[in-house]
Amino acid sequence: MKESILKNKSYDFAIMVVKIYKTISYKHKEFTLSRQLLKSGTSIGANIREAEFAQSNKDFINKMSIALKETNETDYWLSLLKDTSYLDLDNHLKLTSYNNELIKMLVSTINTMKSKTN
Repeated sequence: MKESILKNKSYDFAIMVVKIYKTISYKHKEFTLSRQLLKSGTSIGANIREAEFAQSNKDFINKMSIALKETNETDYWLSLLKDTSYLDLDNHLKLTSYNNELIKMLVSTINTMKSKTN
């Protein structure tokens, strides 16, 4: 059940990231930083989806750990875009809050799975 909620939240987050990317790239004509956000922000859900068909518990943990790394990278790009005035404070807070939820859920999922495999 938890993974299903995580899958849905990561997909919703990816949609938000795509919309922000479109806004930043069209409005500000900024393509490099926003593209990095697009890559990391959409990769979270892609890795969670890959984990659904993991070949083992170790593979599942690995895929979820990659998704967790992507959330950390996404946090970096969100902060950089805010601090360079490409991303307004409201959108930054909304996206960062959502990203932090994903971090907490991924950490919980990884820790739970690790405890089951030990």
